Amino acid sequence: MGLCLPCMGGAVKDVVETPDPEIKRRQLAEAAEKRQMEASSRGIKNVYSVEQKKKKQEEIEKRMAASGSGGEGGLRWQVG
Repeated sequence: MGLCLPCMGGAVKDVVETPDPEIKRRQLAEAAEKRQMEASSRGIKNVYSVEQKKKKQEEIEKRMAASGSGGEGGLRWQVG
C-alpha cells in the first residue's frame, strides 16, 4: 500500500534530520532552565523583593550560627 520512501523525487526535501546529540542536549538544558525560572517566579509579583528577603533571612541565620547561641536565645530555665 502507501510506503513513504525518500527515493521519490521531492520527498528528499521533506525529510527532517535529527540534530547532533550535543546540540539537542544543550537545547534541552536551556529549556529546563527556562522552565525552572518561570516556575520559581510564578505567583510572585515582585521577584526582586522576594530575593532580598531571602538574602536577609540567610544573613540572620548565619549570624545566629556564628554567635553560638544556636537558638537558645540566651534564656535559661531554672527549677528550684
